[in-house]
Amino acid sequence: MNNTVTDDILEHYFSITKKAFEKVKIAVPEESHLFPIAKDFLEMAENYIKDAEYFRTKGELVLAYGAIYYAHAWLDAGARLGLFDVSGDHKLFTLAK
Repeated sequence: MNNTVTDDILEHYFSITKKAFEKVKIAVPEESHLFPIAKDFLEMAENYIKDAEYFRTKGELVLAYGAIYYAHAWLDAGARLGLFDVSGDHKLFTLAK
């Protein structure tokens, strides 16, 4: 078992999360009470991506790893709840059946 966060591992998860972020489209209508929640989920993901990038530039790879995971979790949760349209992508997202 490897317990070390390397640049290669971090790059892998940055790549996956950035692909997921680019794929996400808000699925609920703007008039819906869920629209601000969807926007909040998307903003949280974006903020955690920025945090991860910041930690990475500081050499704090463990913190960057945690932040990029949180970013993807916000995207994943939004997709699973139906807030986001992700075109049925079961590789980047854990979708409800």
